[in-house]
Amino acid sequence: MRKLLLTFALSLFGVMSFAQIEGKWKTIDDETKQAKSIVEIYKKGDQYFGRISQLLIKPANPNCTECKDDRKNKPIQGLEIIRNLKKDGDEFTGGTITDPKTGKTYKCTITRSGDNLNVRGYIGLSFIGRSQTWQKVN
Repeated sequence: MRKLLLTFALSLFGVMSFAQIEGKWKTIDDETKQAKSIVEIYKKGDQYFGRISQLLIKPANPNCTECKDDRKNKPIQGLEIIRNLKKDGDEFTGGTITDPKTGKTYKCTITRSGDNLNVRGYIGLSFIGRSQTWQKVN
């Protein structure tokens, strides 16, 4: 009985940790396939946010000159690019993601698959947008 309970507890923990997105993730550019930055995703209340904690490729401009909101002209390193995501089953959705290169903000959905995050930024309907796969950083 004790073994069964332990197995159940460990499998439940495995499922719970599998669906979490908190931590550091290496962003991979969907066009060039190069690693661009490390984004740290964290939780505030019941929402998730992500900040660029490290740049792996030096951008042409170190500041987000194209951003339209409170992020305008802020340094890209340290910039909060993911805002207000909420967990909905296995998905994290309802928030936004900002591309610091263009300054454009998109609706965002993130799902986790093992050590990868499938990050989708889109306008309006989810089939009009871009997807990237981010890799877990240990």
